[in-house]
Formats: sequence, C-alpha cells, structure tokens
Amino acid sequence: MTSRPTGETRVRRIAAVIGLPPENRDEYERLHREVWPAVLERIALSHIRNYSIYRHGDTLFSYFEYVGEDFEADMAAMASDPESQRWVSICHPLQRPFPERGEDEWWMRIDEVFHTD
Repeated sequence: MTSRPTGETRVRRIAAVIGLPPENRDEYERLHREVWPAVLERIALSHIRNYSIYRHGDTLFSYFEYVGEDFEADMAAMASDPESQRWVSICHPLQRPFPERGEDEWWMRIDEVFHTD
C-alpha cells in the first residue's frame, strides 16, 4: 500500500451533465443565485470544493473536486441530509436527465479528456 505524504490531499475531479428545459431556466438560475446556507454547508461537510454549474443552451454542466477519503459515504451523508433532500425535491423537477446516463445517476457523469494544473 502506498501512502501519501503528510498534508497531500488526493483530489478527485467530477464532471456531469443534465438537461434543463428552457421553460425552467429562470427558476433554476434563481434558485442557484440564492442557494440555501444549509445546502452549502452540507456540500462543504461532504468534502466538495470548487463546485460550479455552467449552462450552455439547454444543458447544464457541473464540475467539482472531491477532497475526502470516502466518496460513497460522503455522498450518502449528503443524500440523507433533510435540507439537501428538500433542495433536490425542488431542483429535480426542473431538470431533464440524459437517457444514456448510468443506472444510479441523475446527472450523467462525463469522462475527463484533459487536465493540467
């Protein structure tokens, strides 16, 4: 087993896409201009950094960096958080997932093609 030097954090970069029908654009963007503090806190507690969502036409593109040690546990903690659940219950009806997404995905993960620091 290889260990990381003290203080070095492994960053896992995650990108995903989802559809956003034009009639939902204004509401979705308004919600994200006014993100609830509890949602932002849960994102930070789940070791997510540098989280961004971009829109191109009817497609949303998200990117974040995961800096924790147990991605599945952190995502499960976020999914079980009551305020995050409430947020999702408002946002999901505005989105349109891609049909070719993975079985357990809402946002469809996309592969990284290039990265440089």
